[in-house]
Amino acid sequence: MAAFVACLAAPVAPAGAAGAAPVQPQQPPYPLTVPAPVQLAPGVYVMRGNGEAVAPANRGVVANNGFIVGERGVTVIDTGSSYRYGRAMIEAIRAITPLPIVRVIITHQAPEFVFGAAAFRDRDIPILAHRRAAELIRERCWICLKNLRRTLGEDEMAGSRVTVPDHTVDSTTTLDSGGRALQLLYFGPASTPGDLAVLDTETGVLFAGGLVSIGRIPELRNESIPGWLAALQRIEALDVHVVVPGFGPPVPPDGIAPTGAYLRELDAGVRRAYAAGVGLSEAMRTVQTPDFRQYRLYATAQPANVQRLYLQLEKQ
Repeated sequence: MAAFVACLAAPVAPAGAAGAAPVQPQQPPYPLTVPAPVQLAPGVYVMRGNGEAVAPANRGVVANNGFIVGERGVTVIDTGSSYRYGRAMIEAIRAITPLPIVRVIITHQAPEFVFGAAAFRDRDIPILAHRRAAELIRERCWICLKNLRRTLGEDEMAGSRVTVPDHTVDSTTTLDSGGRALQLLYFGPASTPGDLAVLDTETGVLFAGGLVSIGRIPELRNESIPGWLAALQRIEALDVHVVVPGFGPPVPPDGIAPTGAYLRELDAGVRRAYAAGVGLSEAMRTVQTPDFRQYRLYATAQPANVQRLYLQLEKQ
């Protein structure tokens, strides 16, 4: 698991050059069976992953993504873990609407959400993320891609490459995308430095990306817990009807509470162990969050989270 841890519209700025020109990939075999799009509200669809760890058996189809159909075009929210998935997602959207895909929004830089972006880049579709997420994709995602290839195999990952978003935002922004008013919400560093949540203002559906995980242990990646908890409180205060988490089923706004409860329980447990002089290895073994033992990834993500928090305390 540790291998994967790595207002009016404000101007949407180009992210800058991404290095060498992309190589056109060989077309991997199709189709990949992707989750059937489920309509949550008029024009708003989610494609649910199974919430497990990436593995050959699930072909990397573990995270949630979705799309929003406007009057003139479609906005995609996150792109899955491979070029193959991105290509299959495009086909699934075409089965729903003939309207063109006009934009992709990446909510954060976790590998389960970003590597389908190359399929959209090959069709000259703009890709947008927070500036910090774009920077981390450029700096770190080659490591994640290497690990995904090792886990899923070269064939499954054929055509996948690091695709840096070509447009970025630095703060909360309202934009028109395909004839749909979307709010890109930035609450500050939370689960990652560049988390975005995407709110469809017409229906009140919020794609929460890495900020919310239901039925699966949230993974600490780059940041500490206070900013994450603050972001969850901001979400709870919004006029939202449905929250689509990065992993797990869509929930009403009060359904995101377990994510915060886990983070608080984890934080308290690690702080108690550290204050008592418990060593890192023992803390990783003994600090538990009993209310969440049945969550997916508990056996691997729980000790990894303890390690990250413990090391942060050592630096203070």
